[in-house]
Amino acid sequence: MPTHNQIDLIEFPAATAELAATRSFYERAFDWAFTDYGQYVDTADSGTVAGINAVPDELQQKMPLTVIYVDDLDAAKARVTDAGGVILHDTYAFPGGRRFHFTDPAGNELAVWSE
Repeated sequence: MPTHNQIDLIEFPAATAELAATRSFYERAFDWAFTDYGQYVDTADSGTVAGINAVPDELQQKMPLTVIYVDDLDAAKARVTDAGGVILHDTYAFPGGRRFHFTDPAGNELAVWSE
């Protein structure tokens, strides 16, 4: 079970056409085993939960994405904006929960999710 307000996972971006090759790279290079969720695969073999995310271009981040788990997504979104964060992708559903993406004052993109 994820812990409230802690980093829960790291996601690597991949275009839809690159997902299979990217997964294969980590399997071959580091012996990571993945669970397949269609356009998303994840692994705990990396030392932390990590995933490869092949989402539509308008949602695709450019760099690895740090994802923070919270108990209350709406309250976290309000705290992020009150603290000066800028919402990049409004709350959307995915298998297992909901999340939003934001940038911090330095321009780093992160996501916050909840069940």
